[in-house]
Amino acid sequence: MLPMRLLVTGAAGMLGTDVVAAGGGHDVVAFARADLDITDADAVRAAVRDTRPDAVINCAAWTNVDGAETAEAEATRVNGDGAGHLAAAAAEAGAHIVHVSTDYVFSGDATSPYREDAPTGPIGAYGRSKLAGEIAVADAAPSDHAIVRTAWVFGPHGKNFVDTMLRLGAERDELKVVDDQLGCPTYTGHLAPALIAVAEARLHGVLHVAGGGSCTWWELACAAFERAGLSPTVHRGTTAEFGAPAPRPAYSVLGTTRSDAPVLPAWQDGLAAHLIAKEVLAS
Repeated sequence: MLPMRLLVTGAAGMLGTDVVAAGGGHDVVAFARADLDITDADAVRAAVRDTRPDAVINCAAWTNVDGAETAEAEATRVNGDGAGHLAAAAAEAGAHIVHVSTDYVFSGDATSPYREDAPTGPIGAYGRSKLAGEIAVADAAPSDHAIVRTAWVFGPHGKNFVDTMLRLGAERDELKVVDDQLGCPTYTGHLAPALIAVAEARLHGVLHVAGGGSCTWWELACAAFERAGLSPTVHRGTTAEFGAPAPRPAYSVLGTTRSDAPVLPAWQDGLAAHLIAKEVLAS
């Protein structure tokens, strides 16, 4: 594969940091949120024009699921309008756009894995804002876009469920974790090179790329405690008990109909790699 020029947005975030690191064989131009406000269409157009990338990987996003419930317009400006600005600028420059989306575009009432052609139906503001981004990207770059839906993302460079559980497990003798949501935990260290592979192959359309297998949050927490040598008592809880402001899809397992979609390792392998990465960063 010949080296490409990749423009990565959200480059200082949990996923973006690993995408930049995984792009070592390419000429990577990294824009953190402080460097580029994707809601500013003129700034986005100028950045893409000046950079002249072969591909744009959009990791910039409003990720505060609960906060989006009371700030949906602001979330949509980032996740919807901002994604559209990037896609339009990429199309104008002849660049491929790889846009990261989410399981939250689905209602979560399925009983078998969601494929790419499954009907969308977000049940909360965050999911609606991300679906708006998918539509904006497809409209702005109809012939040269990839929308990569993923789920339950965790990694060493940002706030995430696994690290929160490890902190609580070290502080408490017992805790309660939701056991009525099922999904595919996805490690950024595995997802990042997959996004670059999508850009390299210039894949088109919607792809589902998530950690292999599935589990509940309770099962993920228990697995994290076991690997970290922690032994709190972990009680099974329900989504309703925690009363979060935003509704969560009960079923977020992603499948694929595409033979060209990158296949990630099992979520257990991602968890193991995450703990090793945390140790390296701490040393």
